[in-house]
Amino acid sequence: MADLTREALIDRWVLTHGCPPPKGISRRLLELSAAYALQSKASGGLKPGLRRILAAALPSESKPSKTVRDTTTIKPGTRFVRVWNGRSHHIEVVPDGFLWNEKHYRSLTAIARAITGSRWSGPRFFGL
Repeated sequence: MADLTREALIDRWVLTHGCPPPKGISRRLLELSAAYALQSKASGGLKPGLRRILAAALPSESKPSKTVRDTTTIKPGTRFVRVWNGRSHHIEVVPDGFLWNEKHYRSLTAIARAITGSRWSGPRFFGL
């Protein structure tokens, strides 16, 4: 990093962080930031568990907003199989909901609750 100009280090900062560096930032910090960006790109960055720990340590006003989960549509005809307490449960996706035990349900959560007898997230219960 020592062979890069300050302008090149600033360009790398902008590329990595998506904004200009703070005014008056030292060259050494720019070098460290560029080195960390290279290392995290090569090694995959922080593990998800460590990211959660670090995020929990942030004050609430500086926490990043939660991302909206990508909701994929499940096509009619898809079948789910879930084993619960030694019993296999087969769910079929139909255009207006789900079929389980020849009964129609509007959501996977309702089926998960019927199977377990307790509150479950349907998508989580079925591994989606």
